[in-house]
Amino acid sequence: MDIKVGKAAIYEAAEKLSNWGRWGADDQIGTLNFVTEETVAAAAKLVRKGKTFALGIPLDQKGPQSGLFGGRWNPIHTMLATGTDAIAGRFDETNKLRYADDALNMPVQAATHWDSLGHIFLDDKMYNGYDAKLVDGGGVHKCGIEHTRAKMVGRGVLLDVARFKGVDSLPDGYGISNDELDATAAAQGVEIRRGDFVIVRTGHMERCLKDGAWGGYAGGDAPGVKFENCYWCHEKEIAAICSDTWGVEVRPNETDEVNQPWHWVVIPAMGLTMGEMFYLKELAEDCAADKVYEFFFCGPPLVITGGTGSPINPQAIK
Repeated sequence: MDIKVGKAAIYEAAEKLSNWGRWGADDQIGTLNFVTEETVAAAAKLVRKGKTFALGIPLDQKGPQSGLFGGRWNPIHTMLATGTDAIAGRFDETNKLRYADDALNMPVQAATHWDSLGHIFLDDKMYNGYDAKLVDGGGVHKCGIEHTRAKMVGRGVLLDVARFKGVDSLPDGYGISNDELDATAAAQGVEIRRGDFVIVRTGHMERCLKDGAWGGYAGGDAPGVKFENCYWCHEKEIAAICSDTWGVEVRPNETDEVNQPWHWVVIPAMGLTMGEMFYLKELAEDCAADKVYEFFFCGPPLVITGGTGSPINPQAIK
């Protein structure tokens, strides 16, 4: 598709691709409605080897929040009770139990995560026409991540674009076209179906891990899907799209009129779930070895009432 990306293209796509009301006036999960008992049962049959791949990155101070996007920090892990406390008898009188305990302080989108449909607004509205004012200091009162707690499961498909292009990592600023996604699927011998969890590998995260530095990973330049991808996702009727990058779409963006133009359409207009910062190295290597790019996927969120997203450790099972 040849699209001149800007505000006009954003509003045109938002109108054409809107799923507002498609699943009723009270819907809060959008394209996850494509996940049905039938799609889950069919996906379960893809488990043949019993081999499991964890797609989440560690929750620690070595994470990617060292880039250009402000307001988020890497997870802070604090010990509340330790073995030395136990040996010192610190809790022998009060709790009468020797134990270890800890706490975690983090933004919900600081590592591998889902975005909720209350994360991005189109002007003053979120998905399904809900008012942006319904997100306040008390949380996301419509379209919070908790509504997806039983829907993040089904057929997963890896589209290894980097390997298809013959590179370890696509370069920063490389926009993946719809034609390239289709060509990758064709080369891998896999088709995209309604209700799929599509996972796009660019190699970006692996490049950062190999270099031993995240650099501008969080908010900086990156390969990713082009704006036209919103039409592809709508046509394929996928449940979710995920990638190994910070924001799925290409950066620098294809316009300087707004930040993250693809986000403007897919979350608030389409109600498309997206996953970011997926670790894909081991899964991609196995898919390349056995030529099987479909698998059972499971990545439930934490049930964070009114959350704009949730950290996850999604699993691909072959």
